Amino acid sequence: MNWIEPDWPAPAKVRALSTTRDGGISEGVFQGLNLGAHVGDEPTRVEANRALLQQAAHIPGRLNWLNQVHGVAVHPVSNDYGAAPDADAACALQAGLACIVMTADCLPVLFCDKAGTRVSAAHAGWRGLQAGVLEAIIAAMGCEPNDILAWLGPAIGPTAFEVGGEVRDAFMAEQVEATAAFVPSANEGKWLADIYQLARLRLARAGVTAVYGGEHCTFSDPERFYSYRRDGQTGRMASIIWLAE
Repeated sequence: MNWIEPDWPAPAKVRALSTTRDGGISEGVFQGLNLGAHVGDEPTRVEANRALLQQAAHIPGRLNWLNQVHGVAVHPVSNDYGAAPDADAACALQAGLACIVMTADCLPVLFCDKAGTRVSAAHAGWRGLQAGVLEAIIAAMGCEPNDILAWLGPAIGPTAFEVGGEVRDAFMAEQVEATAAFVPSANEGKWLADIYQLARLRLARAGVTAVYGGEHCTFSDPERFYSYRRDGQTGRMASIIWLAE
C-alpha cells in the first residue's frame, strides 16, 4: 500500500497522508483501495479497505468519515462519532483524532499549526472553494492564519479541469486576481481552471502564506488516482491528518 506524504515543514507530531489506488481489495471500476462507501462498491470491501488503511498507517481513534455535500460546514472530530455528518471539513484540537476527507478530482487541503497543537482537513471542489470552505476551517482552527501550514493534495490538474464561464465569473466576482487561474479552453465558452492556484489565492487572502503541494493531477494518472471526471463511476481516495499521542 503506497500513499503520498506531504512535503512540508510540519512539526514531528503531525502525521498526514493522501492515499492512492494502491492496495485494497476493491475490483472492477473501483479496483484498488476504494474508501468511498457511497459510490456503488460492495460495502464489505469498502469497510475492509478502511480497516487495512487504518492498520497500515497506524491511524488512531474511531475514524470520522464525512457525508460531503460541497458546502462549508466543519465537523469537530471526536471519539463519540455516530452517523456521518453533512460536512466538507474536519478539525481536531487534540492528539489521537484523525481528520479525513475523500476526493476523486476535488482538492483535498490539509492544515496544521506551526506549534503542532491542531490539525484540519478540507474537501474543496470548486463550489466549496468558492463558497469559503477554506476560510471556514481557518476560523475553526482558532489560531492566527500566519501560524498555519497548508498542503494541497492530489486534484484534477489545470490542463484537464474544464468549467463553464459561470464558474470563472463566480470566482472573479469575489477576487479579481482569480482571472489568472483561468485560460480559454479549445471548446467555445469553456475555460480551463487551475484549482491549485484558486486555492492559493483564497488562502493568501485569508492570511495563510505557508502553502505546499499542488503537483499532482488525478485526471491524467489513472494508475495512481481515481478520477470522477475521467471515469464517471469510480472509487475515492482519502486525505488524512492527525496529531500523534
